[in-house]
Amino acid sequence: MRVFVSAGEPSGDHHAALLVRAIRLQQPEAECIGLGGPSMAAEGCNLIADMTQLAVMWFARALANIHRFIELARRAERSFLDDRPDICVMVDFPGFHWWLAWRAKRHGIPVVFYCPPQIWAWASWRKKKMRHLIDHVLSVLPFEHEWFIKQGISSTLVGHPFFDELKPNENPACESSEQPLVVLLPGSRRQEIDANFESIVRAASIVKSRMPEVQFIVGALHSRHAAHIQQKMTRIMNEIDKLNLVVEVGRTRHLINQAHAAIAVSGSVSLELLMARVPTVIVYRISSIAYVVQSWFRHARFITLVNLLACREPVGPVRPVLRPSFGVPKVDPEMTFPEYLVVGDPAKQLADHIIQWLSVPSLRKKIVRNLDMIADTVAHPGSADRAAMAVIAIANGRSPERALGQRLDQNTQAA
Repeated sequence: MRVFVSAGEPSGDHHAALLVRAIRLQQPEAECIGLGGPSMAAEGCNLIADMTQLAVMWFARALANIHRFIELARRAERSFLDDRPDICVMVDFPGFHWWLAWRAKRHGIPVVFYCPPQIWAWASWRKKKMRHLIDHVLSVLPFEHEWFIKQGISSTLVGHPFFDELKPNENPACESSEQPLVVLLPGSRRQEIDANFESIVRAASIVKSRMPEVQFIVGALHSRHAAHIQQKMTRIMNEIDKLNLVVEVGRTRHLINQAHAAIAVSGSVSLELLMARVPTVIVYRISSIAYVVQSWFRHARFITLVNLLACREPVGPVRPVLRPSFGVPKVDPEMTFPEYLVVGDPAKQLADHIIQWLSVPSLRKKIVRNLDMIADTVAHPGSADRAAMAVIAIANGRSPERALGQRLDQNTQAA
């Protein structure tokens, strides 16, 4: 069996690598080839090209790299013709993957989307494109699976791959520490760091002025981000002198497991914070134009996955606006993690949450209890194994639901 796998960002590369590993364990003779990054290559996937270097956001950045994406699509299609795969599996990164899906479909290759694009949140009009181009979706969130089914899109719920490796923190509160640790997570993309880091630092400064015993550490994804953060720090030295900020590279998970609280840019890191039961305030600053545009296109009540998993109706219309709001909105009571999608500077509000959690233990414990309940409902490992079973079944013309049901029956009998 030959499986073509494509992932376009570092997180997608990681999830795809887990899938490649699971496929090869379940079907040792399977050959995996595709587009991705170093994690996929380490699991034995033969890469046509490293696509993780082209992880971009927003239309202008994508347009500037369009010639590279066109070349990658041509190379992938040449692979389809030279040695036809039994199935094409795409992981997130929708813009490019629509092109790839079209090329696979016109050659009669079944197309599966694992960790599908969040069209339920931002681009519901794309459901027609998904019905046309995608044979099956491997959904990672319960409400996402339900939404796809309602739209007439074939879906199997396999769970989020983040939970395959994350374990509940055995000491989530770190209650015995006399110096509370607040971890600062300014994002996994350079433009996120540019937009949010100064607000995060200002919030930390406010906390430090009220609670001098608090320690702050910045978590950076890799050395390039760390260097960029250091550059940002030199520009605001007056605000960070008393913070004694340390930037640690590649230790985000360790820092999260030691933290009493966190300030984080919105992203999948919220699931790591959920598993470690770390009370977190979320920030995502955008431009005035982006604020107006997102209000017309967004169909998810919140921007944070943890909040969407916790609320009763996660998918629904958001009131569009014609003018950006420069104020900082009040927090919705259904939010587990207070979140701020804003144009203005929410530093004071970010700091207020941290100060409350660290100074009033009952408030912090309430958040931890909510995180316990959410994790008990959704944080089930085995996503990559279930996704691999579904991929193998579809490649062999069988029902993925039946394949997963048979494995569940076998596990029940073995137990």
